[in-house]
Amino acid sequence: MGRGGPVTSSTLAASAAPRAGSKPRASARRGSSALAALGLMPFAAYLLLFLALPTLLAVGTGFFTRDGSFTWSNLSALGDPTVLLTFANSAGLSLLTAAIGAVVGALVCYALLGLSPTGAVRTVVDAASGVLAQTGGVMLAFMFIASIGLQGVITQLLKDAGILLYADGPWIYELPGLVLPYLYFQIPLMVITFMPALSALKPQWAEANLTLGGTRTSFWLRIGIPVLAPAFLASFLLLFANAFSSYATAAALASQGAQIVPLQIRAALTSETVLGRENLAGALALGMIAVVAVVMWLYSLVQRRASRWQS
Repeated sequence: MGRGGPVTSSTLAASAAPRAGSKPRASARRGSSALAALGLMPFAAYLLLFLALPTLLAVGTGFFTRDGSFTWSNLSALGDPTVLLTFANSAGLSLLTAAIGAVVGALVCYALLGLSPTGAVRTVVDAASGVLAQTGGVMLAFMFIASIGLQGVITQLLKDAGILLYADGPWIYELPGLVLPYLYFQIPLMVITFMPALSALKPQWAEANLTLGGTRTSFWLRIGIPVLAPAFLASFLLLFANAFSSYATAAALASQGAQIVPLQIRAALTSETVLGRENLAGALALGMIAVVAVVMWLYSLVQRRASRWQS
């Protein structure tokens, strides 16, 4: 006999029922986990075949010579002044377009903040940003060549008006000419990534600021900007990585020379004047991966902090 009364067969059956029922629930959880893992297998295979394996092959070639013997000479080429200049050009171009894209994109987000999320203007801008952020490559290069190229429509119209767009040379086919095409997809990308953070600002904060005698300026200086700073920095880092790793637009527009790292990799693989240095492309790819990895690591840290108040 226990403290609560006699132990009967019905009591034993009642106490045993939950334990017996827990086994089907546990097996159901294991089954759902296995099903979820099975559903992720196609995506995991995609990452392995089209991301991990090409990355390993590209980087691995940087440690071997043309005949397959191990060497450090390809990595030592990263200290060459020409290679360092291309990294500096890539970093400068990425910083410039990321800064302009972040500021202009943030202003666009601020202008959209007062509009209804389901309104026509907001819907059109959101849809256009999603499309333009993914626009690039040969198509984007052709758009700029046809509009402001040496014989472009806008170039000819300006020439008829007495304005020579290329009086100092065809800069559109050089490093400065990549700024406008890059901004074409950097600004929409900023709108996509920064708008959720701006929309997450709580109206109660503005009301509390007004109740305590604050102004619109004090709200942005003391609440809005400090709260949005991590999200803005995270978006800026994402834009930098996006520009630093872009290749197709630069390859189609700047067909001559290798001013940035992706074009330097192309030159190492296809050059007809410098032979036997194909494996240098692997070392250059390793340098690019290192830069982008550091940037994305910083992005994850900043984004983790920015998501605290958005949740």
